[in-house]
Amino acid sequence: MVRQIIFKNIKFNNLDHKNFNKLIIKKGLFVFPAGPALASIEKSVDYYNSIKKADFVFFDSGLFVILLRIFKNINVRKFSGYKFLSLFFTFVKNNKKIKIFCVDPNPKFLNSNQSFFKNLGVKKIYNYLAPKYSSRNLLDKKLIKLVNKKKPNFIIINIGGGKQEILGLHLKKKLKNKVTILCTGGAISFFTGDQAPINNFIDKYYLGWLIRFIYNPIVFFKRYFLGLKLIPMVVLNKITVIK
Repeated sequence: MVRQIIFKNIKFNNLDHKNFNKLIIKKGLFVFPAGPALASIEKSVDYYNSIKKADFVFFDSGLFVILLRIFKNINVRKFSGYKFLSLFFTFVKNNKKIKIFCVDPNPKFLNSNQSFFKNLGVKKIYNYLAPKYSSRNLLDKKLIKLVNKKKPNFIIINIGGGKQEILGLHLKKKLKNKVTILCTGGAISFFTGDQAPINNFIDKYYLGWLIRFIYNPIVFFKRYFLGLKLIPMVVLNKITVIK
């Protein structure tokens, strides 16, 4: 059984969701790179470095999983941000005393996410409205100070891919206490209703990209088109398998 693969010096963990309760208590930076984001690593140095230095890198991209099977004969489990959060929310319902800190992209999402966790029974939920981060400056001293004060068990970064991972790495380096940092981006919006509706069936059969495209074709056409660059990257690069 494949335990881990190394692609472009990024260590992807082939994790079983059945062991989620053991996984979620670990501290560190959890990242879920989508296909288009992976396709950009040769141009985005900061993003590339952030996922290389993450503690857990998940197989969020169905395209990446399929390409590994077809061209490298490597079978791994897809473990998307959607699947992870669905398990996390069950964990939250059974552990309502935990403290959760959300970094949100806009006031609408902030209110939705806050209400969502309150409905799960979480008593201590903190929300932070992220400023307009530039791609070169994501060291948010105000955020670091606030997180150090609140001392949450979990930080969920809900801003876009390519920036959330860089911000997550800054937090990991700068925070006084070890914490679990989840870079799941907009995945929480599948549950709050702020994004296209995704369910277990759609996620299981790798159809999330199609539903998102149908609901917002202008945004996702370009993103997915650029993501096709991942095909030659997988075909032409050596991938190390660790069992």
